[in-house]
Amino acid sequence: MSRNTLLKTLLAAVAGASLLFTVTARADQTLLNSSYDIARELFAAINPKFQAHWKAETGETVTINQSHGGTSRQAQAILQGLRADVVTYNQVTDIDMLAKRGLVAEDWQSKLPNNSSPYYSTTAFLVREGNPKNIESWDDLVRDDVRIVFPNPKTSGNGRYTYLAAWLFAHKQFDGDDAKIRDFMSKFLRNVAVFDTGGRGATVTFAERGIGDVLISFESEVRNIRREYGDGDYTVVVPPVSILAEFPVAVVDRVVDAQGTRQLAQAYLDYLYSPEIQRLLAEFSYRVHDPEVVKATADQFPEVELLRVEDVFGSWDAAQEQQFGRDGVLDQLQARGR
Repeated sequence: MSRNTLLKTLLAAVAGASLLFTVTARADQTLLNSSYDIARELFAAINPKFQAHWKAETGETVTINQSHGGTSRQAQAILQGLRADVVTYNQVTDIDMLAKRGLVAEDWQSKLPNNSSPYYSTTAFLVREGNPKNIESWDDLVRDDVRIVFPNPKTSGNGRYTYLAAWLFAHKQFDGDDAKIRDFMSKFLRNVAVFDTGGRGATVTFAERGIGDVLISFESEVRNIRREYGDGDYTVVVPPVSILAEFPVAVVDRVVDAQGTRQLAQAYLDYLYSPEIQRLLAEFSYRVHDPEVVKATADQFPEVELLRVEDVFGSWDAAQEQQFGRDGVLDQLQARGR
């Protein structure tokens, strides 16, 4: 082999190696999911299944990273530069905030079925073993002998759902009488033992620090906490009337377009609607939409009259501004209770 031929062969080999390296590098993608505070275990179960699914579909490996916290703080982190490819939140307003800033499409709720909410829940109570305070519904939570624990509505979507569930109950109970509703809510807030910043902190306060008679959280969460900390130590109470709690998801368009991860991000969210993950969600005590899974798990979920925020406030934006904005009703009620 001549020197020139050898040189050409070596150059071709180097070029081939570079091409192989480039293809391999592109095959390994990373996805960041920004999610709510109490979803750690859920996505720890979902992500390996999606990784196997993606590998089977494309031959590519994918690394999935998670960022967890109160959803308002998570959304603020994205506004401040957190490069999340997708958001899987527990409240519409936090995704709407991203949409208003141009990070998410304005019509994000129409991108996926069920208002881009692959699963839903409601708000329920976790009480001490045997339910010693005989707590059955929201009106029991304003008694003088009851102390309650839930996250701060200012920092947690979980906390906002709890606050709004109590408000919607009072609205129904008092036929929209604003003075009676506010009086009920003032007593409700006065009974809060601790306002943690997120759902996980509230769980620690109640289950590990032993504070409070009732932990209020999503039905899915209180059932999972009972399993985690001991079935014999706690009782789950699902009130007959509560709030519809949707869990919306969206692609962060600005990030995926910049990082070239749109196909991966969209596939990740689509996968949450698959029968396999719908079954997994039901195992984590979330209510789902897949008809076959709904039928198979009917005995798992008691019937609840689910009240919608939009039916009382007109929209989530209106509820957010009226109740949780600066000098909003929450601030007024807390000032009145001091």
